[in-house]
Amino acid sequence: MLPIDAAAHSSRWRRRHPVDKAVLGFGLTVLAISLPPWPGAALVLVTALAVLLGPAGVPGRGLWRAYRVPLGFCVTGVLPLLVQVGGPGGFLTAAEGGPVRAGELLLRTSAATLGVLLFAFTTPMSDLLPRLVRAGGPAPVVDVALVTYRMSFLLLDSVRRVRQAQAARLGHTGRAAAWRSLGGLGATAFVRAFDRAARLQSGLAGRGYDGTLRVLVPEARVSVRFTAASVALLAALAGLTLVLEGPLS
Repeated sequence: MLPIDAAAHSSRWRRRHPVDKAVLGFGLTVLAISLPPWPGAALVLVTALAVLLGPAGVPGRGLWRAYRVPLGFCVTGVLPLLVQVGGPGGFLTAAEGGPVRAGELLLRTSAATLGVLLFAFTTPMSDLLPRLVRAGGPAPVVDVALVTYRMSFLLLDSVRRVRQAQAARLGHTGRAAAWRSLGGLGATAFVRAFDRAARLQSGLAGRGYDGTLRVLVPEARVSVRFTAASVALLAALAGLTLVLEGPLS
């Protein structure tokens, strides 16, 4: 199981309905995109961090491990704003106002990412996907997503076991051995994936599969109090941004 999935299954908000957490998490993401970068996105970033590390109970180390990858993409994406190609100054020169635009974009993207991670760290996919059918989502698409979600963990477990076996047989002692082990790992994972898919299809056919996967979903109700508090928090952030925007600018 991936660390983010393990954290979602052990989250304090695991038993809450996904709608409750979607209102808060995706609401913060929308605010980060729509409000002015300063101070709006900065306030959203601080609020999302406080909620993640506080009420949601997400471990700080696990959050950083999941956050650093999209944060790296955010940093890489703003670097082109710092330079301009062509012009009287030469082929490659510093862009006028580039640092300001880069900082604003970095604030927006990093804050929006934390809003998405708030939902991901508190909502397991096994709780979310079956409810999409009840909400009117296409059942075949949801079934494919469920099977893919399950198969991904099986495939990762197979890859881990093969790597351990290769390491125990000194398969990573040199560059040439490492490349041979990598090729064998890819071939083995490919074959095992098709084998598991065939066995899964046979098992579903033997159990009378009629085109719909029926799974047990933990009972949960949308909390009016939690949703109202989330909406109030989002409205407070928007209002505080409008109040502070004038003096700070």
